[in-house]
Amino acid sequence: MFQSIGELIVLFWTTLRAFPALWRNRAKVLDQIFEIGNASLLMACILSLFIGGVLALQTGPVLVERGLGQYVGGMVGISMCKELAPVMMAILIAGRIGSAMAAEIGSMQVYQEIDALRTMNINPVHYLVLPRLVAISLVLPVLIIFSIVVGWLGGALVASFNHQISIGFQSYFANLRNLVHVRSVVGGLLKGLIFAMIIGTVSCHQGLHTLGGPRGIGRSVTKAVVNSIVLILILDYILTRLLMFAD
Repeated sequence: MFQSIGELIVLFWTTLRAFPALWRNRAKVLDQIFEIGNASLLMACILSLFIGGVLALQTGPVLVERGLGQYVGGMVGISMCKELAPVMMAILIAGRIGSAMAAEIGSMQVYQEIDALRTMNINPVHYLVLPRLVAISLVLPVLIIFSIVVGWLGGALVASFNHQISIGFQSYFANLRNLVHVRSVVGGLLKGLIFAMIIGTVSCHQGLHTLGGPRGIGRSVTKAVVNSIVLILILDYILTRLLMFAD
């Protein structure tokens, strides 16, 4: 475990030091941005819409029974900003994009394509890791913003048309506007940025350390997704505590 943590830190630091080479690889960064966003946007929309709807469906009737129905909008808004959108989008990206990164780089490692890059004096970190890490760090916060807005809309639809709640769009968004502040959204985006770095580093690390043919590729993909999700949940608690102290 400690060896893996050390290797992750070294890989992340090496990638940060490679930033001067980013401009030469800008085409690969743009390709990765398009691939990550295009592959995840529809799923993010569906996931966020129903998460917001379920959250309103679960909390709305309870709040209405206690005479607090007007706070449904604020409840959904804060929950989506601070917790649900960053964590669920990070898990979605880890499952869809992190696994693809690990599989692609792992295949190159198994079939000695990375050794061929070194033979041609091409640094694998500059060519493979840096564009993916930058792309995922740019795309995930954008997906989180998209998820927050769609989740708010899903909660508004349920709160307006469910007969147990029925508070209306105007009341829903008025309370959401009163309770949700800019720092709540910024905190969620900060979480997303850190989660993106974790997913990119873990996935590329597993790909670069793939051994054993196709079976090894499968193991690397599984480890990349599982390790990313575990680290996301651990860091989510730590970051939540730090953001609470900051408030």
